[in-house]
Amino acid sequence: MEIRLATIADLPLIRDLAEEVWWAHYPEIITDEQIRFMLDEWYSVEALSRQIKEEGHQFWLITPQGATQPRGYLSMSRHVDPGSYYLHKFYLANRGKGIGARAFLAVLEQYPDWQKVRLNVNRRNFRSVNFYFKMGFVIESNLDLVVGDGRFVMDDFVMIKKRVFPN
Repeated sequence: MEIRLATIADLPLIRDLAEEVWWAHYPEIITDEQIRFMLDEWYSVEALSRQIKEEGHQFWLITPQGATQPRGYLSMSRHVDPGSYYLHKFYLANRGKGIGARAFLAVLEQYPDWQKVRLNVNRRNFRSVNFYFKMGFVIESNLDLVVGDGRFVMDDFVMIKKRVFPN
């Protein structure tokens, strides 16, 4: 598996991967209308560019062994406290093959100062919630965000992983 830091030139690829992954995995969780809104709002090339240039996101492309192009991505940014990060996005086209765990750990290695990582995940996205549990995350709180001019509610868990140091 290969991970590499994405550049602005990679944003169309990230947008296309988002379209593929969201339409494959989210119709059972949220409405088609909400999927279209979220893709348009957060995955246009302009929105992705703003996330990198203004919001400090770093996007990592994930290419599984044997693949000729990336099949997933994740984005992280520094959070408020020193050593604190936020995992904004983590999506794979090929799930259930151990790629996610290896990719997540490989990206964490790129942040040697990390102490805490937080993320939001839809409470009905059971596969992802269980994946994060396996990766050492715990539920910190519930968060309901109203988006799309009040048309949609993002009902999420806020999850946190704290680094454990041996005694």
